Amino acid sequence: MVQGLSWSVWLEYGHDRSRPRPAIAPASALPAAASGRRGARVSLSRQGRNYLIFGALQYCVDWSVMVGLSHLGMPVEAANLAGRVSGAMLGFWLNGRFTFASENTAVGKRQFGRFVMLWLATTLVSTCAISLIDRYAGLQWTWAAKPVIEVILAGAGFLVSRHWVYRR
Repeated sequence: MVQGLSWSVWLEYGHDRSRPRPAIAPASALPAAASGRRGARVSLSRQGRNYLIFGALQYCVDWSVMVGLSHLGMPVEAANLAGRVSGAMLGFWLNGRFTFASENTAVGKRQFGRFVMLWLATTLVSTCAISLIDRYAGLQWTWAAKPVIEVILAGAGFLVSRHWVYRR
C-alpha cells in the first residue's frame, strides 16, 4: 500500500520542491491531487514526465516483442503489430490513470474508442515505415530505425492524447 501510494505521490509531485507533499496516509484520506485521481492539477511538465516514463516502459515491451518474434522468424510486419499491441494496453491504462488524469478526463469506453483510432493510425504508419526499411535496408536497419519511428509517433500521440483521446 505505501509503495503504491508513494509511486502515485511521486507521479503527481515529482521533484517539484515548491509544492508541499502530503503526509503518508491511507489513499482514501488523501486529496484527489495527491492520490492521482481525477481533479488533480494538470501541468504540462507532469504530463510530459509521466508520458515519457510510461512511454519508455511501453517501448521496451513493444521493441522486445518485435525483435524477439522477428528473430524467431516471424515477418517484421506481424512482429511489429504484436509488439505494439503488447505495449498499447499498458499505455492506455497508465496514461489515462496518471498522465492525463484531471476533472476533464476519463478512462472509459469513449476514450478507449478514441485510443484505438489513434493506435490504428500510428500502427499503420509504423508498420509501413518498418516494412519499407526492411525491404530496402534489411532487418538490422529495421531494428535500429524502429526507435526513431516510434519517438516521432510518440510526440504526435502525446498531443492527440492530451487534447482528444482522454477528454470526457
